[in-house]
Amino acid sequence: MPMLFKKGASSEKPPHIANGNAFLGDCFTSDADSDHQITSGFYRQEAGTPLVYTYDYDEMKIILEGNFTMKDETGYEVTAGPGDTFYFKKGCTITFTSTDYGLAFFVGRRVKGTA
Repeated sequence: MPMLFKKGASSEKPPHIANGNAFLGDCFTSDADSDHQITSGFYRQEAGTPLVYTYDYDEMKIILEGNFTMKDETGYEVTAGPGDTFYFKKGCTITFTSTDYGLAFFVGRRVKGTA
């Protein structure tokens, strides 16, 4: 099938991944070999314990709803809202927080289920 579709994916709460307030769900993964696959999905961070994540792949995010504060290992910090986009390079460590909640769509160069 040349095109896949998932209705309402952004309105579903992704599966819980950490701290009781971080959620991530993969939607689609390309059919390329595992060294070249890209995976997309949704990440939700709610107020509470920060999520600290070290990327072992390149990823891009666009904020869809709410707010995120993201801080890298150098101390550089950004507060982001809907429409803001990010590129996280392989090897960086990012701390994610939110004053309420944030929802983002991501695309990363990784195999499904390996975040």
